[in-house]
Amino acid sequence: MKTALQTYEPVLGFEVHVELNTTTKMFSTATNAFGDQPNSNVTPGDLGLPGTLPTINAAGIDYGIKLGLALNCTIAPESRFTRKQYFYPDLGKNYQTSQEEPAIAYDGYVDVELDDGEIFRVEIERAHIEEDAGKLTHIGSTGRIHNSSASLVDYNRAGVPLVEIVSKPITGAGERAPELARAYLATIRDIVKALGVSDARMERGNIRCDANVSLMPIGSTTFGTRTETKNVNSTRAVAAAVESEIIRQAKALDAGETIVQETRHWDEENRSTRSGRPKSDADDYRYFPDPDLVPIVTDEAWIDRLRADLPENPVQRRRRLRDEWQFSETEFRDVVAAGILDEIEQTVSAGATPEAARKWWMGEIARLANEEGVSPEALGVTPADVVEIEQLIADNTINDKIARQVVGYIAAGEGRPGQIVEARSLAVVSDDGALSSAVDEAMAANPDVVQRIKDGHMKAVGALIGPVMKATKGQADAGKVREIILEKIG
Repeated sequence: MKTALQTYEPVLGFEVHVELNTTTKMFSTATNAFGDQPNSNVTPGDLGLPGTLPTINAAGIDYGIKLGLALNCTIAPESRFTRKQYFYPDLGKNYQTSQEEPAIAYDGYVDVELDDGEIFRVEIERAHIEEDAGKLTHIGSTGRIHNSSASLVDYNRAGVPLVEIVSKPITGAGERAPELARAYLATIRDIVKALGVSDARMERGNIRCDANVSLMPIGSTTFGTRTETKNVNSTRAVAAAVESEIIRQAKALDAGETIVQETRHWDEENRSTRSGRPKSDADDYRYFPDPDLVPIVTDEAWIDRLRADLPENPVQRRRRLRDEWQFSETEFRDVVAAGILDEIEQTVSAGATPEAARKWWMGEIARLANEEGVSPEALGVTPADVVEIEQLIADNTINDKIARQVVGYIAAGEGRPGQIVEARSLAVVSDDGALSSAVDEAMAANPDVVQRIKDGHMKAVGALIGPVMKATKGQADAGKVREIILEKIG
């Protein structure tokens, strides 16, 4: 990428789609829920059946306004829903109910904090409310539409409320363009999580990013032809997609080729983008006002009520927590990158120290989540569980090794820490009689170690503690074992 940036300046743009977590869909009474049986959350309107009429979800409007305010946008006094004409096989109406101009919110900005603390301001063109499409499952070996024998449609997601956040063209990022892409998407995720308007689970598609990239020769003010990499659903992937497109487009331009304005798709396996379809312009969609939906008319009282509910700005919150917890820059950056800032904050609020909270969420919980292919917060371990585990360790009921086992049992759905320790008889063995017998066996089996200890080599005590721990299945109190060994040796 460094070679490309010697000749070209990248121009970025992002369209982030945020699924709102309203109880029902945007224009129908169907349930808005993830993971239910296919086609179980649909109404005749979601299927586009003749004679059906939409109704506006008031909560969806509130959520859209709150998100617009959090992005420092102007809220439109009046906005309308429009019909975006497009063939959607997973939208039965064959058009999407969306907003063109004016959107519910426009002319905003968001301050993005990069890894070294630098603040990069991204200008927001608009944030508009629309509906999601359904989900296609392609039957075939690859799971893609190419070479598939058939496609199945699940309309559960059709009509789920979305807010699409469209940035203005971004220049000046240079070699930090991939980093900015990752940080921007993470910032949007943090904002919507703080607002409580979305579950913000990127692995579920609650947040999806279309990344626009073009190149212009250094010194030029004319933007190049852009490509749009669609539906990238992780911060790491959006950074990689931006870098991939910068390199690909630079090579093409250097070879005298023309960049095609098109949509592209991120190929995680090959870590590159691949061609999709020619990109449509706004005129191709033939927008017109939806005659079945009334205009949205806002007033200052409505906006002020929603503004009063806005949470702390995510950038300011991160800086406050970093100072309060006294984490190093690297430690805090790792926490943010792992997406578990909320979990650690909740764990500290529940009574754990910041160090203990970070240890468990960045350690055993993250390891198990990675094995299961889920996010740490989805593993089933709660902040209260971590506090209870820490208390069990402090009370010498369990040790650190047993505690890690307990985390696994929680994730497996066996209950809360205290229940698991009792049900599985995991409490530390501290009975002097049982430990004394185990120490005698270890000393008898290792006379050379006993002699080394008698000769003053105190580090050799560990060679006796190990067999005792093994004999007690890791449940011995190591400190107590050490005391007994030294007492017996004299």
